[in-house]
Amino acid sequence: MITSVQNEKVKQWNKLHKRKGRTKSGTFFIEGFHLVEEAHKSEWEIVEIIVQKDTHYPDWFDDYMVTVVGEKVLQYIARTETPQGVSAIIKMKEPKAIMGNSILLIDSIQDPGNLGTVIRTADAAGFDAVMLGDNTVDMYNDKVIRSTQGSLFHLSISQVNIKEKIPQLKTEGFSVWASALSNARQFNKLEVPEKTALIIGNEGAGIQSEIVDLADIVVKIPIYGEAESLNVSVAAGILMYYIKM
Repeated sequence: MITSVQNEKVKQWNKLHKRKGRTKSGTFFIEGFHLVEEAHKSEWEIVEIIVQKDTHYPDWFDDYMVTVVGEKVLQYIARTETPQGVSAIIKMKEPKAIMGNSILLIDSIQDPGNLGTVIRTADAAGFDAVMLGDNTVDMYNDKVIRSTQGSLFHLSISQVNIKEKIPQLKTEGFSVWASALSNARQFNKLEVPEKTALIIGNEGAGIQSEIVDLADIVVKIPIYGEAESLNVSVAAGILMYYIKM
């Protein structure tokens, strides 16, 4: 059992809370029974499961390397206020080849909670893939992972250059929709093409203008009250569900 936060293994785990550490190791850190179970069910490679002493865990944990730690160690490596006593180290996975008709492209979302919620909603709406633009927060950020509630493990999620990706998608028969306010058509007045790629943008600035210019159609959600705009995750949810109806 590991009881010291100065243990070399503990130091390596703690490095996974930073993007540099994750990139170098090719692994990332998750917390809680639900996320560990989702990684297991989705057949992601679990490198190691970390369990606090005296924490009961299911028998299938024994299929993996299990390391028992003291409470002080788990509190040190955890990023939740009330850790459940279970964490894991997961190996990053190459995204699957896209087999489907609905793709979400994300340009420059910076808030981890927003990104996680958008990924979770894309999963719920039945989208086939999510593509993250270069300026978007890291998908393996602790808060992003928690906000996805396991949907991170269900979808094909990749990092792309959106400006280069849009022409490729068009050659594959996708119609590209960009969510913006200027020179836009009301989304629910449009017919949804068989293959649709939806772009959503930064919380404040929206989608970069040069990316909007590459889209086939610019769409907007009407605002009937006094609010200036919708939260990006809410707007993404409305548009994704409309596309999948």
